[in-house]
Amino acid sequence: MQASEVIALCREYSLFEWGTQEVNPLPIDRGEGCYLYTMDGRQILDFNSIAMNVNIGHGDSRVTEAVTKQMEKVSFVSPFMVTEVRAEVAKKIAEVTPPGLTKSFFTLAGSDANEAAVRTARLVTGKKKILSRYRSYHGATHQVLALGGDPRREPVEAGMGDIVRIPDPYHYRFPWITDEKEFCKFNLEQIKQIIQLEGPHTIAAVIVEPITGSNGLIIPPQGWLSGLQDLCKQNEILLICDEVMSGFGRTGDWFAVNHEGVTPDIMTLAKGITSGYLPLGACVVSDQIADAIHDRPLGSGLTYQSHPVALAAASATIPIYETDGLIEHSRDMGNYLLEGLADLASRHACVGDVRGSGLFTAIELVYDQETRLELFPLTGPASEADQQMRKVFADEGLACALRGPYLFANPPLIVEREQIDWALSIFDRALDIADSATASAGAPLPSHSQ
Repeated sequence: MQASEVIALCREYSLFEWGTQEVNPLPIDRGEGCYLYTMDGRQILDFNSIAMNVNIGHGDSRVTEAVTKQMEKVSFVSPFMVTEVRAEVAKKIAEVTPPGLTKSFFTLAGSDANEAAVRTARLVTGKKKILSRYRSYHGATHQVLALGGDPRREPVEAGMGDIVRIPDPYHYRFPWITDEKEFCKFNLEQIKQIIQLEGPHTIAAVIVEPITGSNGLIIPPQGWLSGLQDLCKQNEILLICDEVMSGFGRTGDWFAVNHEGVTPDIMTLAKGITSGYLPLGACVVSDQIADAIHDRPLGSGLTYQSHPVALAAASATIPIYETDGLIEHSRDMGNYLLEGLADLASRHACVGDVRGSGLFTAIELVYDQETRLELFPLTGPASEADQQMRKVFADEGLACALRGPYLFANPPLIVEREQIDWALSIFDRALDIADSATASAGAPLPSHSQ
């Protein structure tokens, strides 16, 4: 088929996610390393790992071979049956996750992993309320979409019930306390008060992304996550850490919780577990929770639980992080990328903040660096500058994510300096456009602020 025919047929017979059906999708033929190739031969640098999940890069034959080998043996069995690959991957996850997390419930994605986490927390505690942050996203299924604070929750707002919001540890958006340690203490005190007002005896769990992903890549102050864990322990509340996006080397360590030495009660995984080659998620529980549910019905299940072919992709992917030194490479290239982003910030009035850990980085765009007014809204019609920036990226062959005021830079963990340098040169041109929409350029206030 020609590219135009593929696009036409997909538009006619399939639906696209989240937005309207007025889309202009790229017809992709293949992927290799950090690059995608369209059906008409264009090369595109994937600077967002598609959905921050293709951590090992595209087209790794080791995964393809493992999947093929498994399919030649058996492609599907009942979740009540076991396979060699299920045993291998479950054991490997117990080895690479923080000590004390030993049993995995395998799902199809991060959404149902988080669903299982919430149900399990309620089951073992006998309590119902779940605390979550405003700037959060935990998946697209009915319950966890409502659980997240992301604006995408609005169609199912009342879907889950018993959700209580807690404030984000978002220091850039709280400039009144300049000292990071003081801000951390203040934020945890707010959460403590919410717990007391809601009643600890009613709260089953707190769920957080250790580093917020698609809602702005918010990195908490050092000590915040361990402080949150202390609050949970003091009040007999479970801590669920959603590592769907931040896990598997993305932050320069196996998992974001490792940066503070935190072992949550439940950890959820997906994305990097197979590098997106096949759908797979996992809800990993502590020894204590495993013991608590041993003699009671789990209350979670699905037809494709522990799917052997998806697990085969994981069995090949997870060792690659070790054999290819990708976690160390993520740390090194992440430092290099952050230096480049900081250089852009020094030259562009539109850049309010640069933040990141490993190859998990973002720029926050502002209308005015002093007032920190966001340049683009998270929801609503795109401004002219937003559209022009996207056109630069598309014309130059750079696949990256611009979501509201956040410009993400999250390439595969195999990225090299030359690719980072080239991508930043395109960012530089796009940020010139953003500069023209700022207060320093004499531009009017953005419409979302009026």
